[in-house]
Amino acid sequence: MPLARIKSKQLATMKALILVGGFGTRLRPLTLSVPKPLVEFANKPMILHQIEALKAIGVTEVVLAINYQPEVMLNFLKEYEAKLGIKITCSQETEPLGTAGPLALARDKLIDDSGEPFFVLNSDVISEYPLAEMIKFHKTHGGEASIMVTKVDEPSKYGVVVMEEETGKVEKFVEKPKIFVGNKINAGIYLLNPSVLDRIELRPTSIEKEIFPKIAAEKKLYAMVLPGFWMDIGQPRDYITGLRLYLNSLRKNSPSRLATGAHIVGNVLVHESAMIGEGCLIGPDVAIGPGCIVEAGVRLSRCTVMRGVRIKKHACISNSIIGWHSTVGQWARVENMTILGEDVHLCDEIYSNGGVVLPHKEIKSSILKPEIVM
Repeated sequence: MPLARIKSKQLATMKALILVGGFGTRLRPLTLSVPKPLVEFANKPMILHQIEALKAIGVTEVVLAINYQPEVMLNFLKEYEAKLGIKITCSQETEPLGTAGPLALARDKLIDDSGEPFFVLNSDVISEYPLAEMIKFHKTHGGEASIMVTKVDEPSKYGVVVMEEETGKVEKFVEKPKIFVGNKINAGIYLLNPSVLDRIELRPTSIEKEIFPKIAAEKKLYAMVLPGFWMDIGQPRDYITGLRLYLNSLRKNSPSRLATGAHIVGNVLVHESAMIGEGCLIGPDVAIGPGCIVEAGVRLSRCTVMRGVRIKKHACISNSIIGWHSTVGQWARVENMTILGEDVHLCDEIYSNGGVVLPHKEIKSSILKPEIVM
């Protein structure tokens, strides 16, 4: 049978579940305006990075496991359903079900006659999503479940996956190890046979702590080491780090998408509708969203500037996130993980050192140490 025919057969009706979960408290004040998966990352809602990657390898239906604001999510994603030609539905929890319970809840949406495996993704994870390779890996080892793992520098902060190097067979999981047992951690991207659903009860359950160890004990769980970068961008510091890694990956894989010019330093993403004034210095690791106006002499580094923001002359912003439709005044200085919520107005010559400012505020005096401005 020719390879092309096998491929189209195996991808006939692939499905995916994205674990969206709760309130996104770690990314407040941005998540006070929109559900976390809709917060832009590199000028695109976080969840869209995943949906596009799934669509690209032939997934036909995406189920969002959600316990909060499903209307907002679905209304937003309706336009992308048509644009991408992929079915998007919600499975809503009435109580938090952990990371495995939502699979039991969505069982009827995930199972069909094809018997094909389905993807499960954690909505906070950003990577190059090598999903086609993962399908190949899964089919080759013939086990029940595949998980992606990523190498980290400080494994003692995480649950470590102990595996056979050659085959990828998972031996065990060690939570926050005191002594070194390995440096690979669960990357939050799974490919599961439908039979895994028979192992999950409809109750709050952890897939990492309760389900995977059982499959591993039966020697049916395999891990693939994720090539390229990985980041859980669910909190501000990691969001900024994730942006650096993502832009770095763009530089390697599609450099034409990055901005160029005398005023650009390093990797910078600028939406085509944004305006940048004379004598600015932008970069490294900056994303500027649609409709933004950056006036003359502005300095931006390691930051995200969301849709409709105005940054006035000679302001300086680093290591910060500027929320939608906010204004940063002339000669203002914004740094050290400052996060401005939607529609925040920072007056001229204000200094913000790690201020976290809730939406619709006007800031008339400097924020000298990291604090939340209600």
